[in-house]
Amino acid sequence: MYVLMVGLNHRTAPVAIREKFSICGTDLNNAYQYFNAHEDLEGTVVLATCNRTEIYATARDIEKGMGVLENFLEEYSGINYDLLKKNLYQPNCYDAILHLFRVASGLDSMILGESQIISQVKEAYQQAVAASASDVVLNALFQRAIYVGKKVRTDTGIDNNCVSVSYAAVEMARNELGTLEGKTVLVVGAGEMGELATRYLMQNGIQSVIVSNRSYDRAVNMAASFNGRAVRFDELANELLNADIVISCTAATHYVLREDNCKQILAARNGKKIMMIDIAVPRDIDPVLQDTEGVALYDIDDLQGVVDNSFLERQKAAVVAEEFIIEELDKFNEWLASLYVVPVIVSLKRRGETIKQNELRKALNRLGDVSEHDKKILGSMANSIINQILHLPIVTLKEMAVSNQGHLYAEVVKKIFALQIDSRESEKYEQIEVGDER
Repeated sequence: MYVLMVGLNHRTAPVAIREKFSICGTDLNNAYQYFNAHEDLEGTVVLATCNRTEIYATARDIEKGMGVLENFLEEYSGINYDLLKKNLYQPNCYDAILHLFRVASGLDSMILGESQIISQVKEAYQQAVAASASDVVLNALFQRAIYVGKKVRTDTGIDNNCVSVSYAAVEMARNELGTLEGKTVLVVGAGEMGELATRYLMQNGIQSVIVSNRSYDRAVNMAASFNGRAVRFDELANELLNADIVISCTAATHYVLREDNCKQILAARNGKKIMMIDIAVPRDIDPVLQDTEGVALYDIDDLQGVVDNSFLERQKAAVVAEEFIIEELDKFNEWLASLYVVPVIVSLKRRGETIKQNELRKALNRLGDVSEHDKKILGSMANSIINQILHLPIVTLKEMAVSNQGHLYAEVVKKIFALQIDSRESEKYEQIEVGDER
């Protein structure tokens, strides 16, 4: 069994590309139906956030399994895979596991150590389980990743001085405008990111905010919590006439603020400056609006440049976290090794035994009447030959089992000797549980 992964994030692809891979809601259900229908995949988990889309999968054949993932990404995005590859990363089995552990620990986030990602990893895993898409290996992998993420935060305090994307958006506004006091702010989206952004706004001198959300009741509740005012979604554009700052973070799959519903209102401001910060993926604000006089439009990628004074302390914590992650990686790989190395060794020995018995029977038939003593000598010789031939491949497989090349060695041996792995044999090893510290 092999762990596969293909993905893209804020380091490998701009938001204009990432938003084409935002997989949520009905699209997520359809994706799992697609994956479940392919026998070349044993299990899948889709991790989709504002800064990354990653598909983790398990397969008994690496090339076939990866082929399914590649075809899906090409069909879903509408981008030719040859063009798409420059934005993707496809780590080997060992590095895919390491990557997930780092992601869950906040070490691969735009903002080092941010805490929101671990809940997103947990939610992604739960959604895969609900869709009957995960399998024994991915269950163990994601449960372990969640444990590692929690342990890293508890032991290193990496998120003690951390900021969030919402915080960074408010900090960008404060840096650009000098002060937020007396500013009129429109927050579009009443989810977790919108609430966080509003809380930070209040801490920076904003007295009240205007909240708009597709669910008006949710906007009303959030506005009431912050001494603000709620507006219906279809009246949202009108609020742009007087707003100084817009922070948008909905879960919409299309532009919310567009040329057709905002252009004239923005133009009516007669060049008065308005700062629009779009931290949604897919984006909420049509990029063409930045051509309007007075509009300064920023997206989530622009937050990378926000100065973060706590970065040095979190970087020190990250060094300690990396050491712990490697220890956990070794433990997990010792367990995983049994899934792809042990069945190959068992099958290789079985193949050697079959060859030995067949050739020994042919030799004895040719020799005719042979004494029991001579039969034992011939059998011992045949057994010795097979054992010596298989000794080095087996020893090498065992040595490489916990390395980042172990699965490749197992795959090579399987192909060289044309081994047929008994699925029941593999399933037996899949029942072995990795240490389950909680």
